[in-house]
Amino acid sequence: MRMLAAVALALGLVSSSVLADEIEDTYRQALQGRNSYWNCLAREYTQDRLKTMSPQDFTADIASACPSERQNFRVTLLDHLSTRSADTDANLDAANRAIELAQKDIVTAFVRRKTAPN
Repeated sequence: MRMLAAVALALGLVSSSVLADEIEDTYRQALQGRNSYWNCLAREYTQDRLKTMSPQDFTADIASACPSERQNFRVTLLDHLSTRSADTDANLDAANRAIELAQKDIVTAFVRRKTAPN
């Protein structure tokens, strides 16, 4: 009986260790996805053509910029969030909100730079 309990305990420890590793891995991938998306948005932000662009045009441009990086970030973040919660709708909302916030930050920086005294 003790042997069976020890085996069960060992399996529990191994599976919790595997789960912790999986969560860590999905977190690392989500961070990489975020960084890739942010770097792509930053490249958009530094282009010369922006000097003549209005804030409204820049906002529209950013919304459509970096589609593969944006989708990769969404997928990797959803993957990580699913290790924490089974609420698919809430996870999708959170991932979409993270993308919106990234875009908003870049647009805010653009508007500030555009309206700053020279």
